[in-house]
Amino acid sequence: MKLLRVLCLALAPCLAQAGPELNVGGLYDYLEDGKSTLLKRVRNGGDATAFVKVSVVELVYEGEGPPREVPLDGQAMAERGLVVSPARLIVPARGMQAVRLLYRGERDRERYYRLRFIPVLPETGDGFAVNEQEAEAYRDSLKAGVNLLAGYGTLLFVHPANTRYQTPVSRKAGALTVSNQGNATVVLDHFRQCQTRDQRCEPATKHHLLPGRSREFPGDPNQVHQFELHEGQSRIAKVME
Repeated sequence: MKLLRVLCLALAPCLAQAGPELNVGGLYDYLEDGKSTLLKRVRNGGDATAFVKVSVVELVYEGEGPPREVPLDGQAMAERGLVVSPARLIVPARGMQAVRLLYRGERDRERYYRLRFIPVLPETGDGFAVNEQEAEAYRDSLKAGVNLLAGYGTLLFVHPANTRYQTPVSRKAGALTVSNQGNATVVLDHFRQCQTRDQRCEPATKHHLLPGRSREFPGDPNQVHQFELHEGQSRIAKVME
């Protein structure tokens, strides 16, 4: 029974007892052409201080398969295309801290990064500037119950210089085809199939379509596909019959 209770708590974060609760805002961020910095706010809605490590990997897409992760943490600072500062956060209970993302790499093509915000139990020498007594006191404060230190991952899209968008959309026999013939990712937001416009719709989803890729969405020829096409700052409502 005790093991079952622990497993249930692990599978249901809302049941976790006192501790830090991170909120990193949007899970997708975009650096448009001409911009090189972005401020990411990290909020702690819990009732205990959060000690957060921030790690970064570059996602390298090769062909149609899944991306390859290239860690930046082991690279020299001068060699990193993306710099995150600070890489260690101490976020007070009900408080907020911010990290600054600075991109200084090449912009000949679009690039992608995954950021992980990971709450940890601090130890001496790990960059949080706490001594052993303070670290032990923090660990003891979380031992009163089962706590889930949940981390979060976000994606950063760095658009290339001279961003160009070209996104033809077609529909045949109920199937919707979207092609990205530009050089930057486009977003299909609030994507759903409906009986008619805004009527009896499926739950909405969100899709990112990388440059040079196409995607086909199956559908019922008697229904419509409805979504909002994001091309940079442009927002275009689409209803495809």
